[in-house]
Amino acid sequence: MAGLTPRERVLRALNHEEVDRVPIDFGSSFASTITLPAYERLKDRLAVKHESRLMRLTSQTVVVDEEVLRHFNVDTRALLLGSPERSAEHWNPDGTYVDEWGITWRRPEGGFYYDMVKSPLAGPISLEDIERYPWPDPHAPGRLYGLRERAEELHNAGYFTILNFPLGFIHMTQFLRGFEDWFSDLLLNPELAGALMDKVIDINLGIGGDALKVVGDLVDAVFVADDVAMQNGLMMSAELYRRLIKPRQKRVYDYIKAHSRAKIIYHSCGAVEPLINDFIEIGVDALNPVQVSAKGMDTARLKELYGDRITFWGGGCDTQHVLPHGRPEDVRAEVRRRVKDLAPGGGFVFCAVHNIQADVPAENICAMFEAAQEYGRYPYVMVDSLRVDNLSRLSRTGTGCD
Repeated sequence: MAGLTPRERVLRALNHEEVDRVPIDFGSSFASTITLPAYERLKDRLAVKHESRLMRLTSQTVVVDEEVLRHFNVDTRALLLGSPERSAEHWNPDGTYVDEWGITWRRPEGGFYYDMVKSPLAGPISLEDIERYPWPDPHAPGRLYGLRERAEELHNAGYFTILNFPLGFIHMTQFLRGFEDWFSDLLLNPELAGALMDKVIDINLGIGGDALKVVGDLVDAVFVADDVAMQNGLMMSAELYRRLIKPRQKRVYDYIKAHSRAKIIYHSCGAVEPLINDFIEIGVDALNPVQVSAKGMDTARLKELYGDRITFWGGGCDTQHVLPHGRPEDVRAEVRRRVKDLAPGGGFVFCAVHNIQADVPAENICAMFEAAQEYGRYPYVMVDSLRVDNLSRLSRTGTGCD
């Protein structure tokens, strides 16, 4: 399909069509990028000289350079909000960092992530305490600086552009309240839990709404992150999710779709399979990631059950075991398996299960993207004994990774 732009490739995948190849995502969201130590090694391998820029301080994830994105034929691009000019965020003398929401973070000795160490709304609180809290100003200058110009640049270049919304209301209220109090509130004080979530949603829609007014006609998708599951099951009962969480997610997604043409990419780690029908019902277009190491997240089964109704965005390579600890040939085998399961009929965008972590060798990252381009070509032969070897030789040409 000569002349197919990256945007067209991704949009057709979202429309469950097979085109020339499976689209590739790297760095378009704060859950599909790479951590700083792994990125520095990758840049060394690719001879990229640009200074790294952090996407998020607390996770130590980076903005992937355009040179790297083009090297791996990445179809997607991130559209990131700026920092507010007026903000309560600051560093304390003890080295802790307080973000604009008042949450305190510390980088442990020998670590690179920042851990949450203080939740400002922990303990006994009332509805009045929520109202009196010094909330961030959603309309503070700075968040939108250069956003329209960046969106126009990406749109005109033909890339599939993804606006990253503020961190979702589940995560944010867990950080504000503290995990123990948050889970207790769901059962013992759902009115307070709901009021806190609604307040965060109001602020997020203020921030995101301002952004959509500026770039809603240019963005192709909005990325929203809010985990509802863990490794072995849901974070809460399905009934509790449907009563307290689902209607609020629907409010956010309805707002986005009313103010843009954007698709919804929803991120939740973990064993989310029992809720995928719910996600589809409230307007999720693509699920990120497919955490293949979690309970019930078998890629072949998920494709069979849901593959005609939702796009799987991720799941291309296990980031818990294979990517950090396997050999390049193990990575290639893993990618081949996941593409074989998820690619037929479209509805699949390739990326690693989550952010590429600090212990991942650069050669494994290269092997992953090389394999994605090799095995992701349409039409393809996936019978093990009849795999067309020419594709392997073609995919390695000019990668610069070997």
